[in-house]
Amino acid sequence: MSATTYPNYSPGLEGVVAGVSTISQIDAPRSSLTYRGIDVHDLAEKGSFEETSYLLLHGKLPNAAQLSEFKKTLGEEREVPAAIYDVLRALPKNTHPMDMIRTAYSALAPFDPDYTRNDHDANMRKAIRIIAKAGTMVANGHRIRKGLDIVKPDPSLSTAGNFLYILNGTKADEYTEKVMDASLTLYAEHGFNASTFANRVTVSTLSDLYSGVVTGIGTLRGPLHGGANEEAMHMILEIGEPSNAEKWIRDALANKKKVMGFGHREYKNGDSRAFYMTKQAKDIGRRMGNTKYGDIADILEKVMLEEKNLYPNVDFPAAYAYYLLGIPIDLYTPIFVIARVSGYTAHAIEQLDNNRIIRPTVIYEGLNNVPFIPISER
Repeated sequence: MSATTYPNYSPGLEGVVAGVSTISQIDAPRSSLTYRGIDVHDLAEKGSFEETSYLLLHGKLPNAAQLSEFKKTLGEEREVPAAIYDVLRALPKNTHPMDMIRTAYSALAPFDPDYTRNDHDANMRKAIRIIAKAGTMVANGHRIRKGLDIVKPDPSLSTAGNFLYILNGTKADEYTEKVMDASLTLYAEHGFNASTFANRVTVSTLSDLYSGVVTGIGTLRGPLHGGANEEAMHMILEIGEPSNAEKWIRDALANKKKVMGFGHREYKNGDSRAFYMTKQAKDIGRRMGNTKYGDIADILEKVMLEEKNLYPNVDFPAAYAYYLLGIPIDLYTPIFVIARVSGYTAHAIEQLDNNRIIRPTVIYEGLNNVPFIPISER
């Protein structure tokens, strides 16, 4: 069905304005992304994920005292009730980490002291708890799945540092923590993407922040959204060596195979986040003496631009950056969750502060005037 059949219909809601927001802006022609007016590259390079989360929730960057207090509160809220781990232990061992973190947030909601409240101040407190506990639940969920002991979070560490500490059982070096921190900042927010929009639809019914986050995670799980980073790494590993890359990508295009990590509905001249993340991924490879994934990426990017006029999105360089850091592939999308819950909660609060239920219309193309036939005559 084409849009010309129904002039007011846009498949996938492409180009449809679904709301007004002050949280972030994508400037597609300039390939730029800003959070509350601040360039995401500056936040990733000069700031921290904690500053970014504060900015998304409060609308401005914190001063030194505010940031210190915000970090202190996050540190105090990182611990998770033991009952949540019991829930995760009850899941089958082959449960995907995205299903684990979705289930964890659903189970966590009634433990929140503001569970039954939906006013602005209560939602801000819930948002901080949601952000604080994400990395703890993802990393310890992975440990449970692998039969390892739970690791208690360290309140003195950053969000990125805590995730890496719990995941590996040892504190990360400064460089690794900074790379992870920057990636969280880049993934934190991205306008009315599919999962954020789903999150806003949920809370627009006057449901709560946890329901919105669970909806968002369920939407993010799909390979056309958050799961693209996992699929991109599987693709790179299938290629294996730079010498195989050009033949692989040209065969894939000839056979109309989906090439993951390329193209974006919003960015036609390149994903601004991918520029920064590519630089980081290449630097990791050089530091580790393993540049083959970056070399494979260069070849794929060249052919995709020549043949399809498509640039990589942020999921492509993030995939091999995480791989080089030793992060298990099926944790790539849950890392996305650790970052994006800051965006989800900011959007949920913005929606609820000036709410109208989101209820679009639909074009019906089914049958009409169909008579009811008694069961004895069917």
